[in-house]
Amino acid sequence: MDGEQMNRLLKLAFVLLIGVSLVLPSFSVDEYRILLNTTSHLGAQHAPLAWIMNATFLLLGSATILSGWRAFNGYWFQRIALIVFGLALMGTGIFQHRPIVEGLSFNMLEDQLHSIFASVVGTAFTLFAISVAFIEKEKEDRIGAILMGLASILLSLLIFRVSSLAGIWQRAMFFLAFGWMVLLFERWTKKDKKIDKIQN
Repeated sequence: MDGEQMNRLLKLAFVLLIGVSLVLPSFSVDEYRILLNTTSHLGAQHAPLAWIMNATFLLLGSATILSGWRAFNGYWFQRIALIVFGLALMGTGIFQHRPIVEGLSFNMLEDQLHSIFASVVGTAFTLFAISVAFIEKEKEDRIGAILMGLASILLSLLIFRVSSLAGIWQRAMFFLAFGWMVLLFERWTKKDKKIDKIQN
């Protein structure tokens, strides 16, 4: 696949994320509350149709790696950060969160691994966003990258500090992050194609 096809795959995964994260709660356990519960809870152990959310995590992770690798040709720190981000996101889809329904048996190791991968996702994205500010040429693009990094930190803190709205904070973080990356990768892919034309 070329860069444009990879970007289309990421767009598809992003649209799927929005749809699944907003619609799947209606088919989850009765205890699920979209304000309180996160996408991790949609893919939790014993959750109905959990495979849909987990497959979305896998698609998002792989699409981010493929699209970002092509877009940031020659920028190794950004590529590594995106690989870590994508693999960790895929890890959250492989290892499932504990059930939100009390009293159900669950695999504790799997839950712990899910939490570790989720933490890595946030850290890798923040490092990637801030690092992009150092390679952008336009002032507004540098500011945008820094703001995305700061927004990621702020929303992550809100998930824990205002946990009654954790579902909203996490969805906002995902929607902002992937919306920004879709536009960013598209712009950098076009920039890379222009360089190729000049060199050829």
